[in-house]
Amino acid sequence: MPKHLAIIMDGNGRWAKRHLQARTFGHKAGAQKIQEITEFCAKYGITHLSLYAFSTENWKRPKAEVNFLMRLLEEYLDSKFSTYLENNIIFKSIGDLSIFSQSLQQKIQHLEQESLKQCNGLTQILALNYGSQDELRRAFLKLSKEMLSIDAIENALDTAGIPNVDMLIRTGGEMRLSNFLLWQSAYAELFFTKTLWPDFSKEELESMLLEFKNRNRRFGGL
Repeated sequence: MPKHLAIIMDGNGRWAKRHLQARTFGHKAGAQKIQEITEFCAKYGITHLSLYAFSTENWKRPKAEVNFLMRLLEEYLDSKFSTYLENNIIFKSIGDLSIFSQSLQQKIQHLEQESLKQCNGLTQILALNYGSQDELRRAFLKLSKEMLSIDAIENALDTAGIPNVDMLIRTGGEMRLSNFLLWQSAYAELFFTKTLWPDFSKEELESMLLEFKNRNRRFGGL
């Protein structure tokens, strides 16, 4: 089974449109889906779950939508704080948090610290203001005076100490990686589904996990 599962959670806006609602309605539904899928992965034995929540390119969206997403993230961290601890889930963020408000940064750091202190189960990694190209840029800046090697680069990434991605899923019908964990997904098994993120079910995920077990991962060998 995969140790590290990554998901590009796509389709919230289109899901809302199908239900004749504003895009914000879809983002709320998508946030609720996170808990369901995370708890399922924890019970299934997956050790790391990376979720693409907000990319470096998402700042291009209308200001009102971006502001809503920032408020939704704060509300999510407040309302789910105890849920992480009760379900023994470690919370970790990746990405450049420096652009976020001090209040939001503090909430993220507080949950990271407390969950790491009290939990030892699945690690949920939320990608916030994250772009793989930006991650690599920041990593190379750290290494500018060092000898470059694969190990040195991996230790300078946001995901240092986290195993590389075994399996990557994208919901919503698009078939691209959209600048998500490009280094870490070098040998990931890719799965694409037309299911919009708020409709993505535990049953569909389990079906993909069973298919993953039957794939032959050669990592460049025979």
